[in-house]
Amino acid sequence: MDIVVNDLVQVFGEPPHQVLALDRVSHRFPSERVTCILGPSGCGKSTMAQIIGGIEPYTSGTVTVGTGTDAGRQPLGTHSVMVWQQLNLFPWRSVVDNVAFGLEMQGVPQAERHERARKLIATVGLRGFENHRPPQLSGGMRQRVALARALIMERPIMLMDEPFAALDAQTKIVMQEELVRITEHSKKTILFVTHAIDEAILLGDEVVVMTARPGRIKEVIKVDLPRPRSQDMVNTPEFGRLYDRALHLIREEVLNAMRQQEELAI
Repeated sequence: MDIVVNDLVQVFGEPPHQVLALDRVSHRFPSERVTCILGPSGCGKSTMAQIIGGIEPYTSGTVTVGTGTDAGRQPLGTHSVMVWQQLNLFPWRSVVDNVAFGLEMQGVPQAERHERARKLIATVGLRGFENHRPPQLSGGMRQRVALARALIMERPIMLMDEPFAALDAQTKIVMQEELVRITEHSKKTILFVTHAIDEAILLGDEVVVMTARPGRIKEVIKVDLPRPRSQDMVNTPEFGRLYDRALHLIREEVLNAMRQQEELAI
């Protein structure tokens, strides 16, 4: 399912204290592909994901979700599900009830939603932990629960806002490979917001590099690495060339963002 943004503008606040977060952003996020959005803090990448998900209104421009004659016919958010850095799991509910929560809100009977939840719990490698509660799980295990909770909704679009940022390095690697494995044949359109260059290249079919605020698209890097992918690719010359290109683009924008912060502090 395609996502098309055209001249997207987002302004926060009221005069004279307005902040231009996104400035005329236009891009077609291709159907059934992974697009990683890479940029410095405050560039509007999370804002754009939330706008596409129907969570946040926008100032001007257009956002169209769908394909062909169905494009734009339903409200934003109808076809998507969000995975946050803050997992927002219910600590008092079991794993199976956390995963099945969306189905419960849709009125799906308990037996059916639990059956579907248990299958996904097994898929993300948590078989045997169905009756545990989030405080009894490690950070990586809780992230798997959040991923299963999103997948169970069977929406064609997944919006992922730095979902692995809070994990330790080893767990992050495992979750990256887990996401690659699970989504390899899912035919979902995925927008993955990240600060990490290596993560963007490993996961993405393309990397959209954003400028410092106001957020604009600086360049789109096509990632032609073969799938399935693994951490073994990180040391290949092809990966290195993509990394160097992204690093060159993003370094300047990070410095610009730092200068903006210094000016505000004066």
